[in-house]
Amino acid sequence: MPGGHETTDDQLRHLAHLDDDERKLAELGYRQELHRTWSGFSNFAISFSIISILAGCFTTFGQGWNGGGPAAIAWGWPLLSGLVLCIGLCLAELVSAYPTSGGIYWWSAKLGGPRAGFYTGWLNLIGLLAVVASVAYGCATFFDLSLGFLVPGNYTPGNLSTIFVYFLVILTLTALANIFSSHLLARLNNISVWWHVFGAAFIIAMLFVLPHRHASASLVFTHWVNNTGFFNGSTHGFGFIFFILPIGALLTQYTITGFDASAHLSEETKGAADSAARGMWRSIFYSAIGGWMLLLAFLFAVQDEAKVTAGGGGVAVIFAQALSSHWAGTLLLIAAIGQFFCTMACLTSCSRMTFAFSRDGVVPGHRFWSKLDAKRNPVNAVLLSVVVAALLTLPALVKVEINGAPVPVAFYAVTSIGVIGLYWCFAIPIWKRLRLGSNFTPGSWSLGRHYRWISVLALFDVVLVTFMAFLPTASLGVPWMSGFAWKYVNYTVLVFPTALILLTIYWLTSVRRWFTGPKTTIDLDQES
Repeated sequence: MPGGHETTDDQLRHLAHLDDDERKLAELGYRQELHRTWSGFSNFAISFSIISILAGCFTTFGQGWNGGGPAAIAWGWPLLSGLVLCIGLCLAELVSAYPTSGGIYWWSAKLGGPRAGFYTGWLNLIGLLAVVASVAYGCATFFDLSLGFLVPGNYTPGNLSTIFVYFLVILTLTALANIFSSHLLARLNNISVWWHVFGAAFIIAMLFVLPHRHASASLVFTHWVNNTGFFNGSTHGFGFIFFILPIGALLTQYTITGFDASAHLSEETKGAADSAARGMWRSIFYSAIGGWMLLLAFLFAVQDEAKVTAGGGGVAVIFAQALSSHWAGTLLLIAAIGQFFCTMACLTSCSRMTFAFSRDGVVPGHRFWSKLDAKRNPVNAVLLSVVVAALLTLPALVKVEINGAPVPVAFYAVTSIGVIGLYWCFAIPIWKRLRLGSNFTPGSWSLGRHYRWISVLALFDVVLVTFMAFLPTASLGVPWMSGFAWKYVNYTVLVFPTALILLTIYWLTSVRRWFTGPKTTIDLDQES
């Protein structure tokens, strides 16, 4: 099997001087290169930070509102969260068996061969790069919005050039944090957990206490919205159920993603076979609960449903209705800081995946991207991730309005690219493990016989995500609709298939001739 070894008793005795984590890594074919300084809590913390209910729940709330409205958000979040948890449980079992920085890519190569590993790795990398871009841009947007409330009359938010400058500054600062120290990153991610917990709790409390009145339960749980321009705004019928609601459902799928960071940081985590598995599924579970409470707080704070819809469905519109400028700006700033922590964690995960994939020679220029500095940090991989994220977000400089309200079509496209890349790469090892059945050798954390039905639900969610991610987010982005313009197009439908075609060409013309799976840094046969 690629990347793994069957060890003899002599080989295990030869490795007896290593601790359990180093021995397990050696059995998988790798020398301990990265510093193993992360605790189980830190491993949980990075996935929790990347999921970041202060990021996704804020930045894509407008998509949920426009594509379904209050009822779609209130009911859709818990239902979809359950499906995402099934994916997390499947991946947790795999990381327990194979705790390597290559994570999902390594598992696919181990279970399905070189081609499965190649496509999984690239899908994972594309998804992570898009997530870095989207979270950093969302952070810049909400920092800009918070200044608009906190500096009234002296600052006008919404200038796309200014937001893009903030975006570049955020990428630079998070890159510096990633380059400086792995130990510092672990501490910052621990802080991030408590910022998300107490920050979200504070926002919920303020939205309960400060508004003069609250929306009725009827509005929150029974009112539907179609603000996409499709089907003449109808909230009934086949089109609304099977086309509009999936557009809004991306709110949940985008927010609760990136939890594979627990796998990418497994080579830096103590007791990884157990800690990384628990960190992965627990980050989803607690984020699902906290996110639902936060979204319900937004919905009950709505003062005028029609004005929220006319304003594009964003959280800032709700805050402007329900709170004073000072409080609205403060709560948005809390969210922006949480999004900064999220960006930093996303970049950590992305750079580790870039390092691991480059270590195995699959990324062009791999020798450069797999280098570590004197402190064992993958500096070049961090820089590559930042540059690609910036380039991917350039279309956000184009102003887009629908019915007079600003709509971040480019941002939604980047989120869709991130979601589909990550969920497709999740599906490959889950499918391979399902087919392997009882021949799979689990680690210390296992689903037991429940893996079958959990895997089926996980794969069903991937099918749903695929449909959601390719849908146009506005009618003006459909070529045969009146008023069509390229700036309204969800360019996921262009970028992602193009990427797959290029990858296939790369595989057929070059990679298949020399790529045999993840390269090892230890040869147990020679060292025994």
